[in-house]
Amino acid sequence: MIPIVKPFIPEPEVLMPALQEVLYSGYIAEGEKVYEFEKQFGTYIQNPLALSLNSGTAALHIALLLAGVGPGDEVISTVLTAEPTNVTIKLVGAKVVWADVQANTGLLDPESVRSKITDKTKAIMLVHYAGMVCDMNAFNAISKEFNIPIIEDVAHALGARYQGKPVGSNSPYSIFSLQAIKHMTTIDGGILALKSQEDFDKGRLLRWFGLDKKVARLDNDIKTPGYKYHMNNVNATVGLIQLQYINEIVGKYIENGKYFDQALKGISGVELLDYNPDTEPSYWLYTMKVDNRAGFVKMMQENGITASELHLRNDRHSLFAESKVELPVFDAFYEKMVHIPCGWWLTQEDRERIVDVIKKGW
Repeated sequence: MIPIVKPFIPEPEVLMPALQEVLYSGYIAEGEKVYEFEKQFGTYIQNPLALSLNSGTAALHIALLLAGVGPGDEVISTVLTAEPTNVTIKLVGAKVVWADVQANTGLLDPESVRSKITDKTKAIMLVHYAGMVCDMNAFNAISKEFNIPIIEDVAHALGARYQGKPVGSNSPYSIFSLQAIKHMTTIDGGILALKSQEDFDKGRLLRWFGLDKKVARLDNDIKTPGYKYHMNNVNATVGLIQLQYINEIVGKYIENGKYFDQALKGISGVELLDYNPDTEPSYWLYTMKVDNRAGFVKMMQENGITASELHLRNDRHSLFAESKVELPVFDAFYEKMVHIPCGWWLTQEDRERIVDVIKKGW
């Protein structure tokens, strides 16, 4: 069965000596390996203010705190995402406000978001779903007009680009997931990429109880309580090795995605998606719309290919009952949305077979 997600792990002769060195170094907590990983990851996304954390969820939580979101506030978000995007909004006591999506991408629709803004709106949560990038031209304008910060959830979109630059340096807050099955894994981990040194310094305190690592433990004075959200040297070492392969691995996702963009054109029952202006996707999943999705998924499974909608629309969870609203464009999109494998593990033969199977119909 060709899987829809699969972690890339470097060969043992490359990874294991580095892990052995750090495991027996006497210092496996947050230390120099973490700081070196932050530096190299920041270089990759062209943003030096990259704060490492133990998960993308922790990055979301700190981003919301830094944005000043709290009880009684509202955050506009999407139902099409993994649950942590919206669970963290509830963690800080705010209300999730669902906006509808673009029919041709499944990503948040700027005009729908604009219509949801109130005096309680404290942030807009954008999700670059499946590696596609939201309409940042429109959202940057909305953010400026209403003075509302944007949080970009880039968990699916490492290596994607906006105006030629890697996603992660445009908005005040951008979060990356380095969880097991993403483009790149540190086994678990996350990055919060920031635009201001002040936010970076505050985030650094929040990730470790409110203690300042640059000051001796006995000389510290906690002013704001923080969390145990820091990355450790072991995960950072995995990350440093992974970064040696990042261009190759992300490049394979993009190469496969572009192949499908061309090869799946004009097939009966298949509707390909569009990409927003000035954006370049990184195709963590290849997303399209199909007639009779259940029949399509069954047919693909019978041919040894995994296909799935993958994520449950978040408004189905009881946690978000107060946010229930009609989303007609999303309803129509979700009924047909499906993902097929697009990652580094696909061979030329695999992707040709995927296309041939789809062309035969279901």
